[in-house]
Amino acid sequence: MRKQFLFLALALIVSVNSFSQIIFENGYFINENNQKINCLIENMDWKNTPVNFRYKLDESGEIKTADIKNAKEFAINGQFKFISSLVKIDRSTKRIEFMTKDKNPVFNTEKLFLQVLMEGKASLYMYNDGTVRRFFYKTDNSEIKQLVYKTYLADDDHTAKNNQFREQLFVDLKCDGILMNEYEKLTYTKKDLERFFTKYNKCSDSNFVDLEVKEKKDLFNLTLRPRYNISSLSLENSAFQGLDFDLDKKSSISLGIEAEFILPFNKDRWSVIVEPTYQSYKGEQTIQTSQVVGGTLTAKVDYSSIELPVGVRRYFFVNDAFKIFANASMIVDFSTNSSVTVTRKDGSPLNELEIKSGLNFGFGVGCKFKDKISLEVRYQTARGLLADNPAWSSSYQTTALILGYSFF
Repeated sequence: MRKQFLFLALALIVSVNSFSQIIFENGYFINENNQKINCLIENMDWKNTPVNFRYKLDESGEIKTADIKNAKEFAINGQFKFISSLVKIDRSTKRIEFMTKDKNPVFNTEKLFLQVLMEGKASLYMYNDGTVRRFFYKTDNSEIKQLVYKTYLADDDHTAKNNQFREQLFVDLKCDGILMNEYEKLTYTKKDLERFFTKYNKCSDSNFVDLEVKEKKDLFNLTLRPRYNISSLSLENSAFQGLDFDLDKKSSISLGIEAEFILPFNKDRWSVIVEPTYQSYKGEQTIQTSQVVGGTLTAKVDYSSIELPVGVRRYFFVNDAFKIFANASMIVDFSTNSSVTVTRKDGSPLNELEIKSGLNFGFGVGCKFKDKISLEVRYQTARGLLADNPAWSSSYQTTALILGYSFF
């Protein structure tokens, strides 16, 4: 069962990209010759600023790639817009071990894609590569400039901040309707800067376009997940040679409830999952051994617990109604009133062991229909149950078929 599952999971994950839906949406790009080309652009719901993008001229067209060398601007209608620009950017780090005591920005001239957040009398742009986030602005026909913000080391080796961006905005974006203390309170965040630029453009009676995506997304799912388990348990005592138990595989029904938090980027392809689940296992085996009087030992296991898998999930879209997913979780297990008892032929106990389980991992593949009904096959790696009994080792494994219904 384990080998079959691993083969199925590997084959599915490797091949899923070949049939998962690539989402291309209406947009355009402007090439190096200033020609506007209407096309379909792959929507990656970019968290970080892209260095290139994929497009095709029509639904059946060849997929091509464009980058900053041959695209001056590209956009997905009503969602994203990026422009290429030669800008001076300060890439000073926020990591304290690499900070310097120089409060002044260190500019390098680079050609970058910038995300357009707002266009108007004052325009706002953002660059984010995952390690550095910088905001840029321009007014009317001026050049695009970075809003300066830098964290540096003060003389006492504590961190200090250069908030020059506030002075830049006070000088270049001054309006009677904006008070001086509003500049002083500004933070170097997208939300705060967008709010300020909106107020300035309204104050200046200018027409402006807010290009920040306002699409409301369902970023949380709550799913009831009954499951069919096949579990096995092996026990081994290092103090007695040949004292090994391999209890029969047992099937059981258990129930979990999954909270899923969709990460708000990359077109909802990634999520974080937490799934408390009740499970139980009962088994018994008698073995022949010369290690004890009577020649037989019987192991009885009564094990129930609340499992708490915490992990990540990756979705692959097949069409609007159907998607495939793969997930990996770390599982913390909380056993309740559980024990392993090993008795001799006459019923006298050899060992009475309390179960204390350790960590293990779970790997699953599945599918989801219309964001409501899901089916998953999950394999869990071996989990030890006798952590407080050094003479005994154990291995508990489960493979589960999980049905899910999302009601929130």
